[in-house]
Amino acid sequence: MKNFFKEFKEFAIKGNMIDLAVGMIIGSAFTALVKAFVDEIVMPLLSLITGKIDFNNMFIPLAGQTTKVYSEAVAEGAVLGYGAFITGVINFLIMALVVFIFVKQMNRLRKPAATPETAPTEKECPYCKTMIPIAATRCPHCTSKLAGFKEETTAEA
Repeated sequence: MKNFFKEFKEFAIKGNMIDLAVGMIIGSAFTALVKAFVDEIVMPLLSLITGKIDFNNMFIPLAGQTTKVYSEAVAEGAVLGYGAFITGVINFLIMALVVFIFVKQMNRLRKPAATPETAPTEKECPYCKTMIPIAATRCPHCTSKLAGFKEETTAEA
């Protein structure tokens, strides 16, 4: 049992677990923000464009209700509230768009600055096709003399 608590402590204190907890908290706050944006700004504008349609009050009465208000119809019996589903789809699409834009901007900030081109330090041996130092006059693998280089010879006395 002591091992179990030790393993649990290691798991709970790991950096990944803390990161996940922080992500969940920020995610729930972000969800509330996007929901408020959709409910209070986007849906009224969409309703204005579509002729003041209130998606939340769109439903099909299943128990013979005659009211046009969703909450009253639910109190009277079963309803199929497809307007809430439409609102949910719009919420999802807006949240996906916002997350996409956010991640795209974060990736732009993370990209390392382009490093300047450095001079090559290796070249390919034309005979054995292995990489060798650029200053080599002979290939260390196949011992071929490389074109364009004179091999220094020692003068005999």
